[in-house]
Amino acid sequence: MFTSLDDLFTTQEERDRKQLERVMLLPLSGLRPFKNHPFKIQNDEEMERIVESIRKVGVLSPGLARPTADGGYELVSGHRRLAACQQLGLETMPVVVREMTDDEAVIAMVDANLQREHILPSEKAFAYKMKLEAVRNQGKRTDLALSQVATKFDSAAQVGEAANDSRDQVFRFIRLTNLIPEILAKVDEGKIAFNPAVELSYLSEEQQRDLLTAMEKNQCTPSHAQAIQLKRAAQAVTLDSEAIQALMQQEKPNQQEQIKLWREDFRSFFPPHYTGEQIKRDILKGLELLKRQRERSRDAR
Repeated sequence: MFTSLDDLFTTQEERDRKQLERVMLLPLSGLRPFKNHPFKIQNDEEMERIVESIRKVGVLSPGLARPTADGGYELVSGHRRLAACQQLGLETMPVVVREMTDDEAVIAMVDANLQREHILPSEKAFAYKMKLEAVRNQGKRTDLALSQVATKFDSAAQVGEAANDSRDQVFRFIRLTNLIPEILAKVDEGKIAFNPAVELSYLSEEQQRDLLTAMEKNQCTPSHAQAIQLKRAAQAVTLDSEAIQALMQQEKPNQQEQIKLWREDFRSFFPPHYTGEQIKRDILKGLELLKRQRERSRDAR
């Protein structure tokens, strides 16, 4: 009798647990979100497609959950499917139930969500942080070399593999978790680029709050060069609110005149669930249509 590949490359414990897996139709009320789930459920086009798909054909791909001590189930992956089912007024959802340790659940949750079409920098930052801690807990150290932006004894290469990110890039993303929420939100909105954001993560919370005030006062965000200056001054213990204000008042070499619009001025023209990026996209489309209309009017004269 031949030995299967599963028998050769898995332990008996893993094979036993796999046999216990089952797809169950669970009530939505019995599914609780994953603790500290870093991925947001946004009312964007991707979510609209999920809702419409479930409306037409139901949930084709079951979620993944693990049983909890109190008899409920913690959802590991499938949070958007759960939200879509709730939106559609469904009562149950198909879910694969699997026994998992905390670390196994974190790794499965992160890897499943990294396959999303759109991922915010903050989502990836906290997801990488959670997965790195889980991998370390499992004792799977894959690279003991010292990284330029990390301490040794890390498993960052393994963490970034699912998303094709290098080990150093993983640590750069994790640095973003040191940003205060208001600045991190600006990174998600694209107002602060990724590289400057990494440099700003080395500022203390108080320094970041002073920077936020300076940005609002001067209606600007730091360039990469300015972010590096801020980091160096912080490390040299010479960065205070006055120094931050002076730096943010400097005109950038490539600075162009900007037209600033307040969200409240045009929010009434868009659905309440629209994100800033969706509003920007529709405004640009509208301007393109206006341009074509003017060109047709000019040609008709």
